[in-house]
Amino acid sequence: MRSLLRAVGLTMPLMIAPLLTAPALTLPVLALPLLALAACSEEGPAEKTGKAVDDAAQRLKDAVVPPGPGEKAGRAVDKAVQ
Repeated sequence: MRSLLRAVGLTMPLMIAPLLTAPALTLPVLALPLLALAACSEEGPAEKTGKAVDDAAQRLKDAVVPPGPGEKAGRAVDKAVQ
């Protein structure tokens, strides 16, 4: 691959060159970020507690400063998407 690029006068970026020369590492390096995102599908107790605290803080804020019509519409859209 490098020789072909050199023949036409192009150079390979330094970050990509090792991946193309070591095919056994290419798939794990590219798949690792996807696996990291897919691994956290269930909520743990700390995340549930954090959401409860966030909801309580939002209710307190709404009691002090009521939300306007735009904010209410935005919240409805957020709930529909979740």
